[in-house]
Amino acid sequence: MTTTQPKNGFRTSTKATSAQKRAPWILLAPFLALFLLTFVIPIISALFQSFTTVDRQGLFGEDGVTGRFAGFDNYVTALNDTGFVASIGRMLLFGVVQVPVMIIACTILALLLESASARWPGFFRAVYFMPYGVPGVIATILWSFLYVPGLSPIVSLLQSIGLQPDFLGANSVLWSIANIVTWTYTGYNMLIIVAQLKSIPGEVYEAAKVDGANAFQVAWRIQIPLIAPALVLTTVFSIIGTLQLFAEPQILSTVAPAIDTEYTPNYAAYTNAFAFNEYGVASAQAVIIALAAFILSFAFLALTNRPPKDERDRRKRNRQDGLEARRALQTRASARPVVTTQADTGLQAGRVATTEGTGR
Repeated sequence: MTTTQPKNGFRTSTKATSAQKRAPWILLAPFLALFLLTFVIPIISALFQSFTTVDRQGLFGEDGVTGRFAGFDNYVTALNDTGFVASIGRMLLFGVVQVPVMIIACTILALLLESASARWPGFFRAVYFMPYGVPGVIATILWSFLYVPGLSPIVSLLQSIGLQPDFLGANSVLWSIANIVTWTYTGYNMLIIVAQLKSIPGEVYEAAKVDGANAFQVAWRIQIPLIAPALVLTTVFSIIGTLQLFAEPQILSTVAPAIDTEYTPNYAAYTNAFAFNEYGVASAQAVIIALAAFILSFAFLALTNRPPKDERDRRKRNRQDGLEARRALQTRASARPVVTTQADTGLQAGRVATTEGTGR
């Protein structure tokens, strides 16, 4: 082992120093390996497969199967599929209605639980979070019993008062799915907002109390602006989850004839991959879904991260002032008179005579 003798009298080992540098990578190696195998490689494989196609010889491929490069043919096929395009539009409508409703609900719950007059907040946080612990398949099965006529006590109760609800009809099944998703994820998003509320210093509430602010004013003018990062985070998660909707429509399709195999984008990709063995088209649809989620999330973040209007106006005025200043300098430089001295005149005359003498 090589050692060095520094000025302070302590010995340091170069071998120990290199070991300390390797230690973080050794500790991170299991995570990096799993991340590479379960995330990076599948994404690269799906992207590569979206540009390939499989040619089958015979009715079921019994005479041979060959793969070839297909270019953007799979993407053209996916975008020409009216059912797939309609499923994306359906999910956009779903997100426009369901996401704001859920964000508003979880924000109200978080504010109520963190209010000074809340009783047993820990108990109610656990109760509201409990639906998230139920797997999506089990939650959908449980709710399907509440949607099916003859089995649902809710349907029987509404029928007894003269109403004829149809929770699984073509015009209502989308909102029945939205109800399941809202019931499942509201508690999860509520905990994220509660964690943000707990980070607000107590001095802020004391100052608001001294200024005479009531509970509504504290919530609207202090808490909601300070939990804006949590609201943005939960909204982005919800936008991404909307385009990934799969388990709920697949389970409800057994009791709801209105749900076909292309009801959601993920369901359409699943059908192409495992029902029709069109893995190239399914991979192209998966890439389109990922791009749509990225574009929507990026647009929402760009919209929410915009500076206030007065700040935008100030920047615009500064840009205009800078342009006007540059134009004024350019105008002044072009209008500046050219002063020719006597020495410069004599020098120019000498140059002319030299040029005439040489014949150039």
